[in-house]
Amino acid sequence: MPEGPAPAPVTQRLRVRYAKRGRLRFTSHRDISRAVERAVRRAGIPVAFSGGFTPHPKISYAGAAATGVASEAEYLEIGLTETRDPARVRADLDAALPPGLDIVDVVPVGEGRAGDARPRAGAFADRLEASEWRIRLDGVSSDDATAAVAAFMAAGSIEVERLTKKGLRRFDVRAAVSAFEPDRRVAEAIDAPCAILRMVVRHSTPAVRPDDILTGLRQVADLAPPSPPLVTRLAQGPLDADTGGLADPLDPDREFGPAFGDDAETARGQERPRPGDAASVDAVSA
Repeated sequence: MPEGPAPAPVTQRLRVRYAKRGRLRFTSHRDISRAVERAVRRAGIPVAFSGGFTPHPKISYAGAAATGVASEAEYLEIGLTETRDPARVRADLDAALPPGLDIVDVVPVGEGRAGDARPRAGAFADRLEASEWRIRLDGVSSDDATAAVAAFMAAGSIEVERLTKKGLRRFDVRAAVSAFEPDRRVAEAIDAPCAILRMVVRHSTPAVRPDDILTGLRQVADLAPPSPPLVTRLAQGPLDADTGGLADPLDPDREFGPAFGDDAETARGQERPRPGDAASVDAVSA
């Protein structure tokens, strides 16, 4: 058994939405977690540590995007040994991180209150039911992209193969896509000829990735971009089966969590980042 005092207990848990932009999209998840740990130390945030011979900061990640993919909606949870104002944590952590790793929102975890008959907010990972993606295809015309998307959505099933940790897997990518359309407005705003695709993809096992869907487009419409696509995750969260859109996965925590300082007074009228509202055009200009 390790000797010494027990680690300080967690008194507050915060959920953090952050973005991965520009060249930082090529950073591995391991390097991102190291950068976050360094930023937490520099910002003086009182992070809690695990016990044992090799204590680790209590920081966990949910639904991380793959290396090479930009994202406006990455999430982590951090346990603190002291209660802090989420707005202050957001500002301090953002200032300590390198440009391209940007803190978008910080919300205290909603635990519910004693005597409250409402259900607790629930496990965060369970809320991440789907992702909204934007893909830039340079050298592809909007007409060709529109025809390919129509062929994809008209197909009953589209099976692709991919090598996974469990070996070669064959799976249906069409069933995972709940919404798919070209974005002509964004494409027309770009100087270079390209097509912009937006899609909502359900999280499944095995995970259906944007490159799997591009493989499906090649199968049904012979759409083969001449250069690698630029992929950005715009949002991830609960999927509305009626509209096909995504809700903000942090909303249940805002409902149950305590209010802090001036942020409590302005939260109702303040414009918060919503799923699919990318703060930058990194995906289409990188």
